[in-house]
Amino acid sequence: MHQLPQSQKMVLEILGTGGAMTHKEIAEKVDYSPRTVRHALKKLREKKLLVLKMNLQDMRQIIYQYRAKPLQETGGG
Repeated sequence: MHQLPQSQKMVLEILGTGGAMTHKEIAEKVDYSPRTVRHALKKLREKKLLVLKMNLQDMRQIIYQYRAKPLQETGGG
């Protein structure tokens, strides 16, 4: 995690301590623009550090959750 940009570290820290949240909730807790938070979430998803869930109260929203351990490629053999 030490090689991540500061915005990604902050998003992971918020999700790690506060639990699963929407993009809006994350943006309210950090001192970054919503665009910066969206970019950080995108990069963290690409690194498979987040789990995405649908918000059952509002299906238009996605809930982001920190994945403690990134997914590993499984090899046959």
